[in-house]
Amino acid sequence: MHTTIHTGDSLEILRTLPDGSAQCCVTSPPYWGLRDYGHDEQIGLEQTPEEYVARLVAVFTEVRRVLADDGVLWLNLGDSYASSPASDGVGKQQGGAHQHTPKAAYTRPHGLKPKDLVGIPWRVAFALQADGWYLRSDTIWHKPNPMPESVRDRPTKAHEYVFLMSKSARYFYDQDAIREDSQHEYKAGALTVGYSAGSGRRDGARHRAGIGFGVGKQGRNARSVWTIATQHFPGAHFAVMPPALADRCIRAGSRVGDVVLDPFAGAGTTGMVARRLRRSFVGCELNPAFAEMARQRIDADAPLLNRMAL
Repeated sequence: MHTTIHTGDSLEILRTLPDGSAQCCVTSPPYWGLRDYGHDEQIGLEQTPEEYVARLVAVFTEVRRVLADDGVLWLNLGDSYASSPASDGVGKQQGGAHQHTPKAAYTRPHGLKPKDLVGIPWRVAFALQADGWYLRSDTIWHKPNPMPESVRDRPTKAHEYVFLMSKSARYFYDQDAIREDSQHEYKAGALTVGYSAGSGRRDGARHRAGIGFGVGKQGRNARSVWTIATQHFPGAHFAVMPPALADRCIRAGSRVGDVVLDPFAGAGTTGMVARRLRRSFVGCELNPAFAEMARQRIDADAPLLNRMAL
């Protein structure tokens, strides 16, 4: 196993990686209009959603080339709201994983009204689909501990999207690695009876609670809503992907010994979890300080396993 974190522009770094050299990509790009990382070439401060989407499509075109033919992409994205001209930022996200104010001058894009939900995740998903990706699932990441919001005219935002995309129609997906507890119990007289919620059985067949039926696997197929709490990493002044979220994606999308890719490595959550699960990791990070933070975090998490390739 090896861990490599490249420092620099993700698009340029990806172009140097061999075809088919990674099995799975798990990533969360900078959200549109929500943070200024202090780099002219950074993604996220484009003046329009269309410009942002185009830049991400270019990056993920290279990701698709780098993935194996049966490889998959897990893409986490949050949304944002069009702000008023008095606002400091291009967009505004209440309660999201990347709640920050960019320094760029605000110009509300044509067609967006103040307070409009921009729809960034679906804009990106549809653009990637048009570029050749198979759009396979729109998993909801439900946050039981969302950021509070001082809003009175809409619900508090408590979710983000995690899109599952594949390079080919047939791809690797380990259904068993992320099975969920499927046992439900009810009382039938003095007998406790259970059934597997995912089995479709409603014909009166009975079994002891805790023993399912079907294909012999415990638990049900993973649902498309994942309840995972946000988790603060003290070393970063920005929100990071929860390790539990990366864990699910990596388990489902790769095998032990495979290479996991993250073109927006940030604080290194994907790399840290990949190492825990005995996968190799290749990451790209534009900000040198973040890249070094990620290296140190991964090394500190499992110092006996890690041999960093700089």
